[in-house]
Amino acid sequence: MSDHKGRDSVRLAIVVGALGVVFGDIGTSPIYTLQTVFNPGDPHPVPVSTENVYGVVSLVFWSVMIVVTVTYILLAMRADNDGEGGIMALITLLRRWGRQQGGRAAVILAGVGIFGASLFFGDSMITPAISVLSAVEGLKVVEPSLDTLVVPITALIIVALFMVQRRGTAAVGRVFGPVMILWFVAIGGFGLVGIAQHPDILKALSPTYAVSFLVGHFGIAFFALAAVVLAVTGAEALYADMGHFGRRSITRGWIFLVFPACVLSYLGQGALILNDPNNISSPFFLLVPGWGRLPMVLLATAATVIASQAVITGAFSVASQAAQLGYLPRLRIAHTSESTMGQIYVPFINWLLMVSVLTLVFAFRSSAALAFAFGMAVTGTITITTTLFFYVARRRWGTPLWLIAIGAAVLLTVDLLFFAANMTKLIHGAWLPLLIALIAFTVMTTWQRGREIVTAEREDAEGSLKEFIALLRSDRSPASRVPGTAVFLNRGKRTAPLAMRANVQHNHVRHDHVVIMSIETEPIPRVATADRIVVDDLGYADDGITHVTAKFGYMETPDVPTALRLLDPTRTEGRLNIDGASYFLSKIELQRGANPTMAGWRKFLFIATSHITADAADQFALPRDRTVVMGSHIEV
Repeated sequence: MSDHKGRDSVRLAIVVGALGVVFGDIGTSPIYTLQTVFNPGDPHPVPVSTENVYGVVSLVFWSVMIVVTVTYILLAMRADNDGEGGIMALITLLRRWGRQQGGRAAVILAGVGIFGASLFFGDSMITPAISVLSAVEGLKVVEPSLDTLVVPITALIIVALFMVQRRGTAAVGRVFGPVMILWFVAIGGFGLVGIAQHPDILKALSPTYAVSFLVGHFGIAFFALAAVVLAVTGAEALYADMGHFGRRSITRGWIFLVFPACVLSYLGQGALILNDPNNISSPFFLLVPGWGRLPMVLLATAATVIASQAVITGAFSVASQAAQLGYLPRLRIAHTSESTMGQIYVPFINWLLMVSVLTLVFAFRSSAALAFAFGMAVTGTITITTTLFFYVARRRWGTPLWLIAIGAAVLLTVDLLFFAANMTKLIHGAWLPLLIALIAFTVMTTWQRGREIVTAEREDAEGSLKEFIALLRSDRSPASRVPGTAVFLNRGKRTAPLAMRANVQHNHVRHDHVVIMSIETEPIPRVATADRIVVDDLGYADDGITHVTAKFGYMETPDVPTALRLLDPTRTEGRLNIDGASYFLSKIELQRGANPTMAGWRKFLFIATSHITADAADQFALPRDRTVVMGSHIEV
């Protein structure tokens, strides 16, 4: 009985944790969704009428039901990569199939997925800006004279949020869940109060109102979809954070608390607008009685900070995975929690996001102005995720083609309607996430292509490892053996490490024990310790030269000394002195060459991007006082 209670306590703690991290973004959507739909400053405003209010609220409800509950909760979250979710997990599955079976479709879809990940970076910049702005704007409802303070207060909160990222979320994570539970109970409760004043709003739960509004008033409803989609912002976070909390915990949190609370809030706001159309100015905060508005503003601010935290953490995770998969340079990554591997801090991404978010706050100055930009990022990511899921469903589970066709037709029709509606807002801000995504996509694909070129050039310069070892064993060897252990990091075992070749040619020495070590990133989140190390004596069991492959998952940070301690002395031609070993790195200086390998501007971009590459000694946890860096240059 005690074991059963213990398991229940653990499950409850995981659900509470998920509430604090996963649902922050989608849980704060009620603050601005209906306000944006009926915003009179919209280039295509929705007239306030009883019929339109019922139609919009019904559209919001069924959009959340179809996109979040069906697409993500019931379907997409079943497509995991060893427990990890999100669009990067789908990309790794597609890349794996593309390499194994040469599937062109898988490779193309993986490229499309990279654009979806690029859109997520745009989302990561827009979410903190619109979320915190929308909450602080509640001050205008409490006291209109505070209008001028909204932007400065928002900026201060955002700066504080990014300044504490390096400390990690472990310390404050315990309070996130309870705060969000209070948030969902509050918005659901005040929603019920609004519904009690106009119970007929419950009719909007019928899909007939959504369909009749969409069909009967398509000219209005189509443009309204650009704002309605704000109700599903954060859906990707449910999927992306699945590896931390599990599908079951996220599903329970969504069905039993988050979904009901959000629906009650939307229904209550609809009832409030029916009672008085003037309430469209801020239906979320006006739903709260006067005595509770200031506390609700404070609670909303806390909730939006948590929402921002979730998407910032997501950006760290996506950037880390992209670097591991070869789409970004090696980035400096700090793990901020000893107990939760997924909690990481990426300094470069953190400061880039902070500058970007502050720029958006000062440029747009209101949540309404940012709404259209937000919608485009969301619809693009959702559409791409849905497309990739159905391909995975066909390849992984062999789902019948007719069922795939029906499901894809229905869900993609919904997704593409949202996407098309947001395209009409292109000149009103929807261009922003597309521009951000295009820049990120260009950087990532350029880095991947440049990396391939550099790898090929480097292999030519390094020469055959087999021939180099044969030279060292021959009488013509220019190197004398010296005591000690040397570890040379290399990309594989076909070529000789540049640092090792330079050491032999210029210093005329080689160590008694030489480990040529390659780091491989597997398309899985984590590699078991038993599968971490692969040893190869390179054809000779008496020369003291061994090749070691250390395998890490894309969610792990490689630790070379720790991996070397897993080696069996019987397989390394003697015991290695790990505590006294010297580590040799080959540093490549990139230069623009005349060969037509890439366009000139892409060469410039590739070389510029290389400057953010993290220090290899830090990346691989090498001891500074025993690490030697030897340089070379390569033209691209």
